[in-house]
Amino acid sequence: MTSSRKKTKISVYLDPEVMQMLAEFAARRDRSQSMVAEAAIASFLTPDDAERRDAVLARRLDQIDRRITRLERDVGISVESLAVFIRFWLATTPALPEPAAKAARAKAGERYEAFISALGRRLAQGPKLRQEVSEDVEVGAGG
Repeated sequence: MTSSRKKTKISVYLDPEVMQMLAEFAARRDRSQSMVAEAAIASFLTPDDAERRDAVLARRLDQIDRRITRLERDVGISVESLAVFIRFWLATTPALPEPAAKAARAKAGERYEAFISALGRRLAQGPKLRQEVSEDVEVGAGG
């Protein structure tokens, strides 16, 4: 911590044990007690490595929190979409008599494959439903 400016002298009171530790450390390092004390004070007053790691970790946790919030929103949209579709389907689809139900079951596989193809195209092209649904929809507007 050398500088071309003149250093300022201060007086401090240390416990005898701390003073002994300072003297021994300075002797082991072949440095002056003043230099060791100055370095210790500077280290105490500046963020250390652990604090920097904590700051990086806090930023990363904030990013993860934002991603989880988006995931919760997307899952909520999916669940609500499914619930609306099921309610609509149950309300509008009459029960079929048995001969027609057999024909419908036979056609179901073909229709399911068409659905999967359409879903694959939609996912590949976008836009995604979550991008189309506004986050600003009023709660009382639709239901």
